[in-house]
Amino acid sequence: MASPQPPPSRAETAAKIAANPAAYKVCEGCDSIVGAGAALCPNCHSFRFDTTAEQVIRQARILGAREQTSVTAEDLG
Repeated sequence: MASPQPPPSRAETAAKIAANPAAYKVCEGCDSIVGAGAALCPNCHSFRFDTTAEQVIRQARILGAREQTSVTAEDLG
């Protein structure tokens, strides 16, 4: 039986987001990156987003270069 794969690093995830910014948007409430189809931010419940590719790429690079500081749903489970 194969061992489970470790989760991708933040830098790897950021690179995937930056390569396809149209699939994501940046929450204007907490600066999280969410899928383009999200109506509410799962972290802060804001409904305002920046959908520009430039902002998604900029935020992905910022978040990918530092440690996670926000609490996610997985942290609470």
